[in-house]
Amino acid sequence: MLGTSGIKVPVVTFGAWAIGGWMWGGTDALRSIEAIRASVSNGITAIDTAAVYGFGLSEQLIGEAVSGMRHKVQIFTKCGLRWDSADGTFYFETTDNNGKKIRLYKYAARESVMYECELSLKRLKTDYIDLYQVHWPDTKTPVEETMEAFERLKEKGMIRAAGVSNFPADLTARAADCAVIASNQAPYSMLRREIENDLIPLCINRNIAILAYSPLQRGILTRKFTPGHTFAEGDSRSVSHFYKPENVEKINAFLDKIIPIAAQKNITLSQLVLAWTFHQPGITTAIAGARDARQAIENAAAANVSLDETVIKMISTALDELRLAE
Repeated sequence: MLGTSGIKVPVVTFGAWAIGGWMWGGTDALRSIEAIRASVSNGITAIDTAAVYGFGLSEQLIGEAVSGMRHKVQIFTKCGLRWDSADGTFYFETTDNNGKKIRLYKYAARESVMYECELSLKRLKTDYIDLYQVHWPDTKTPVEETMEAFERLKEKGMIRAAGVSNFPADLTARAADCAVIASNQAPYSMLRREIENDLIPLCINRNIAILAYSPLQRGILTRKFTPGHTFAEGDSRSVSHFYKPENVEKINAFLDKIIPIAAQKNITLSQLVLAWTFHQPGITTAIAGARDARQAIENAAAANVSLDETVIKMISTALDELRLAE
């Protein structure tokens, strides 16, 4: 359940960043649509995206994929990253799928939020969004102003629930003090557990759902990569801390320790990693990307995996021994 919103979601959510192509080395539209439909057919009815994913492309593909079955899915999307204006706080420069240079700005002022929501609704081919989220904090706009815009969107029936993303604990509390916040989407995986210190306790205490993104740490926790892997042009994983050769070796050594657990349960390593994630206290759903139907079906099956305390402790022990290079 997404906080007090009444919106029920599965323990695994389809993550639609990769299908937008941006920062993933491109995309295949047909396979992406097939992946979404396979996911929904196998019980993963929640789909998470953002306007910036492919600069509208991800939302467009979702709109096409769920045509005729909108009532079966819960669509989550985000606002607050603008590439079509220079308002707000400059974030970074990037390139789109065609190699065009783009400057991104964090901007979540009232008028911008309302405007972005209208555009997302058109791309998604729907008249409401189940969960609308602020993608990143905008330091130039008071969070109270952003939350007021979200409340207006709810009153208009354009969104069902409001959420935040990448908000630290203190800012999450501030947002929740002036509006009903259903969720916080935060990075969380076996390799990134910082939110256990403050954000998770806060969200548990205030009944705010946590949507864990990158639970497979952009693929490194699948054991499919070796040191020196060559990524496609535009794939930002090539400069990721986790994909440094020495860290790939260390992460693979850790994964080798838990692969027998997956084998014993007759599940894949990815399914074990996803199940570990959504079994952690405070985690409502794990957002896992899929670029084809096979991956989507594999992720969906993870929702049926149950882990007892003994298995979780075994994995935690192996994790405690993992030390990555800076």
